[in-house]
Amino acid sequence: MGERPQRLISDMRGVRYGEVLVVYLRDGGLEAEVWGTQMLNDCPQELWEGLDPAAIAQEMGGAFVKLNGPRHWVLDGLGTKVAIVEPVLREFNGILMRRIATVDLGDMPQSTPYTLRHVNRGAVFFWDAGKPVYELVAPDGTAYVMQALCIGVDPAMSEGTLATLGDRLALPEGWSYRTRILDEELVVDTTATVATVVQDEFENSYTLP
Repeated sequence: MGERPQRLISDMRGVRYGEVLVVYLRDGGLEAEVWGTQMLNDCPQELWEGLDPAAIAQEMGGAFVKLNGPRHWVLDGLGTKVAIVEPVLREFNGILMRRIATVDLGDMPQSTPYTLRHVNRGAVFFWDAGKPVYELVAPDGTAYVMQALCIGVDPAMSEGTLATLGDRLALPEGWSYRTRILDEELVVDTTATVATVVQDEFENSYTLP
């Protein structure tokens, strides 16, 4: 067993953020650079609404841009962050963001629900014992735990609506949705591995523990 990851920040559940994904055509297919407001600001709505994906793509030399969010964490703590590349900050329409990850999109540029994606994020996520978690369960029994909900598709989405979210999901054959209370702290450490994530049709994001 390795050394247990250290929690650096708590009380993250419900904290708002937003991301800009700049998609590039690379040798292996499509790759997105993820820029996010995490730990910088709460992604002000009036500035977010002024973001122009086409203009950002042109400015950044990308094929296109996907606006991801705004989102709210559905986890409780954050740990060590391994720098994927040198720390880079820039403003998008006055919103300060940091380059935080890269995502391999393969040959599927669109956000196809229930499709596994691989994210090089180098982070540690914590969920507290006694707190609820919301999970997508794949046909093979693998459970993916929600890390963040999205209000970009449904502005009324909140943690209060997640208990009945399964009734609204068009789940593929063999998939299911469940909620449960954690008996013990859940730690997802992807500082030394690539994270596996999946989204539902509301762009809520789930990670492989």
